[in-house]
Amino acid sequence: MNNSRKVAGVAGIVSVLWVGVTAAIAASQRRLVFNPTVKREVDNPRSSGHRTRAIVLRARDGTKLSGWLMTPQIPGPHPAVVYFGGRSEEVSWVVRDAGKLFPGMAVLAVNYRGYGNSHGEPAEAHMVEDGRLLFDWLAERPHVDPQRVAVVGRSLGSGVAVQVALERPAHSLVLITPYDSILAIAKRKFRAVPVEYVLRHRFESVKYASSLTAPTYVLRAAFDDIVPHSHTDLLVAQLGKLHLDETVPDSDHMNIPYLEATQERIAAFLSTRFAQPIGDIPLATALPAQAVSAGKTL
Repeated sequence: MNNSRKVAGVAGIVSVLWVGVTAAIAASQRRLVFNPTVKREVDNPRSSGHRTRAIVLRARDGTKLSGWLMTPQIPGPHPAVVYFGGRSEEVSWVVRDAGKLFPGMAVLAVNYRGYGNSHGEPAEAHMVEDGRLLFDWLAERPHVDPQRVAVVGRSLGSGVAVQVALERPAHSLVLITPYDSILAIAKRKFRAVPVEYVLRHRFESVKYASSLTAPTYVLRAAFDDIVPHSHTDLLVAQLGKLHLDETVPDSDHMNIPYLEATQERIAAFLSTRFAQPIGDIPLATALPAQAVSAGKTL
């Protein structure tokens, strides 16, 4: 009887702890998924290859969104890029590096709600809705070719980019260290917790991947302890228009977008894609299927 009571007591304590951990994850999930960075990464961002203009746009609910619009020096219309950053990323660095990353392209980089000078609080639904608005706003600029607007997303932002590209006529799609879903990564991290019942911000890119029509370029970090390659593999296997899947040498999850090798790859992919006649979508440059699907360095 005493042993039974002890077992029951231990089980009760474990149950309380389990419920407590689950409740804590539910209550703090916004902090777990997002890490709003207010301080600018670059104090006075300017692009050496563009005219740079700070902008403030209003989301559909009136929330102020702050960022930068960069336009090439020569007259348009130009191909264009909408950029979506990572979990902890303030996007002023994109302005500084736009000349190398996006030569000859108009670029829109706006901070998520709660990041930089943008107001409000981050949430998946807001990020996607705001992303669609940013795409539409950029495509409507008189100096932009609306048929050549690409979407680029890094890490957490890859989930935003996928959903925007699904619902808007994205010309091309670049995903930097993308994942199958934040839900899947959370379940891997909190194995004993029923995360699927409490996580609201799921970013389930794998659900939309097969429906994407834009040629998609995937860039992985050589060493990534934030998004394991297995989670990228699951996404890549479902992509509707995989163009190329590369691993950037000597990169990790944090430094990959700043590396010259990464920036040259993105610039080359987008420049080549934008140079194609509209409607001409070449295959993955005759790469062996196993090289593309395995995420090998090319």
